[in-house]
Amino acid sequence: MRLRTLIAATTTTLFAAAPVAAQDHSDWPENFTLGTASQGGTYFAYGSGWANFVSENLDISGGAEITGGPMQNMALVQTGDVKFGLTTMGPARASRQGNSPLAPGMKMENVCAMFPMYQTPFSVTALADSGIESIDDIPDGAKIGFGPAGSTSDTYFPKMMETLGVDFERQNGSWSDLGTQLQDGLIDVVAFAAGIPVPAISQLEVQTGVNIISFTDEERQKVTNKFPVSEFTIPKDTYQSLESGSEVVSMWNFSIANCDVPDSLVYEMTKLTMENNDRMVSIHKAAQSTIPENVDKNTALPWHPGAARWFRENGYEIPDSRIQ
Repeated sequence: MRLRTLIAATTTTLFAAAPVAAQDHSDWPENFTLGTASQGGTYFAYGSGWANFVSENLDISGGAEITGGPMQNMALVQTGDVKFGLTTMGPARASRQGNSPLAPGMKMENVCAMFPMYQTPFSVTALADSGIESIDDIPDGAKIGFGPAGSTSDTYFPKMMETLGVDFERQNGSWSDLGTQLQDGLIDVVAFAAGIPVPAISQLEVQTGVNIISFTDEERQKVTNKFPVSEFTIPKDTYQSLESGSEVVSMWNFSIANCDVPDSLVYEMTKLTMENNDRMVSIHKAAQSTIPENVDKNTALPWHPGAARWFRENGYEIPDSRIQ
């Protein structure tokens, strides 16, 4: 039922893993699984690399699982089908309040935050020869790909488009599949919500010309007034197609864990991630924001005690009331 990409742990240990191995791991699971999203998106690339990094250093086998993205990851972590996952603050808040479309009425209160990841920009991409250079240029009835069903993009981007007066036909699929459909002319636009650079966009740029479309100031104001997002600029050097920064909106991502996962394991995972940003950036450039200074961007979830311990030991304030 679940498609899993297992990433075998290697015998190589990096970054002084030996002291970790000397600790008592009797309550640790034999292995772990991380819920990510579809292939061709940032969650899968970031999550697969992170799981491998943890496996190499903490002497525990781990792997990344392809899922429907942040909303489904909240449900999978809540039920314990996977112990770890990646999510965004919007789906996290909705899920805790019992407003997940995947499990209406279920308050997902056994999901805890581990560490900040990066911001997810909401950006629109069309082929360069389509004539679509702005949101206003999207024709009535356009076929727009919004990513996997239940993903952050699929949850929020259609409502944003409606707010901006766009008439469209909704399409779902993995980011890589939607990129192929865009290139083949089967859809008109892809509305991406993923960490940058989005692998599917980078691949498209190699094969064809694309327009990465900015929001106008008025459009950004309308969207930020109505949805849990903030203004964001995609840097010019993110994609070769950009001649200047692209003005969009974004939402924060956090790693999550089932709150019953042993504190010592979450502590070591958080410590490894927060103390080795260069290694995280080598996994994915979006991890430039995977730093402890962004601890305050968690506005929706309680903190896992193991993660909170590391942040507090390193001078970052987390009130007792925010710890599960």
